[in-house]
Amino acid sequence: MAKRYRADHVGSLLRPVELLEARKNAALSHEQLTAIEDRCILDVLNRQKAIGFELFTDGELRRAGFMSDFYESVEGLDHDYEVNRTWKGAPAGVGVARGIGAPGGAVVAKLRQTKRLTKDEVDFLKRHAPGDIKMTLPTANQFPAIAYKKGVSDRVYPTYSEFLWDIVPIMKAEIQALLSEGVKYIQIDAPRYSYYIDPKWRRHVQDEMGVDPENALDEAIRVDNACLEGAKREGVTLAIHLCRGNNRSQWYAEGGYDPIAERLFTQLNVDLFLLEYDSDRAGTFEALRFVPKSKAVVLGLVSSKVPELERQDDLIRRIGEASRYVPLDNLSVSPQCGFASTMEGNLLSEQDQWRKLQLVVDTARKVWAHA
Repeated sequence: MAKRYRADHVGSLLRPVELLEARKNAALSHEQLTAIEDRCILDVLNRQKAIGFELFTDGELRRAGFMSDFYESVEGLDHDYEVNRTWKGAPAGVGVARGIGAPGGAVVAKLRQTKRLTKDEVDFLKRHAPGDIKMTLPTANQFPAIAYKKGVSDRVYPTYSEFLWDIVPIMKAEIQALLSEGVKYIQIDAPRYSYYIDPKWRRHVQDEMGVDPENALDEAIRVDNACLEGAKREGVTLAIHLCRGNNRSQWYAEGGYDPIAERLFTQLNVDLFLLEYDSDRAGTFEALRFVPKSKAVVLGLVSSKVPELERQDDLIRRIGEASRYVPLDNLSVSPQCGFASTMEGNLLSEQDQWRKLQLVVDTARKVWAHA
């Protein structure tokens, strides 16, 4: 694994009002919108540097959502299909997600890749990032549960599994391209693993998808490993981020990592796990006992969902508790998820966001001052 970043963040940042308004303005040309994106990204890069981060993202500001690079890079999906999902938290209720930025659409034809996922993002960051770059990609496992519609998709992909494995070459090629471009930190965002820790979603996998949850978990691990095949190399961090849903400060799954911890931590071929641990929804640190000594954990202790600022003493205490299971030298700290998994963002202000990120850096400096 490469350099250890004691202060980390998951990747997405709240979109500035200027950018949100620009995306609504149909009169703007692509070039005009790109110029606004460029300006906003330069600002967030400078803010990350000023706070003290040594690892930089563009905040996913060019994306409509954390998965949208994939949606925009393939043909074969009909984005007019809707997804209803019951979200928990405030505001509660059923969210209808439409369009390329949110989890919507159905696969209606064999996938065909039309362009790279992240090339424009990487090219800009390579020119302007003041330090190492982190690039984020959605897991291939994210899409079948969202985009596979029985009675529609099975006309082209008879099973969920066939659709899933058709995504693998696309994601694997993107990871290889990022490595060839010198990216030092690649993070796969994988909220779908939360389906296997929440009894409600395990029933969904069994009853709605018609797949045994244990078999589906094993296949999910094989799929992510297939995407990462050949990516291990000196000086590069391969990471995976797990959460329980993150949309307008809401979530959809609950439960500790315990039912999947041993298989996940020992079998996934990554160097680093970024784990949600900001609330009781995530259970205890005891599941971390299965993390091999060759792997590290970023503790997502700071909530990206609420504006209230955590107390540093509480963060330090919790890091100490986690170190009973994973050596302190193999730990880092971050928010539990991005601040804007979709471009609308969570229900807190940009000021709240930067205060929380500053707290992450300050806490890391205090805990690992001599590391």
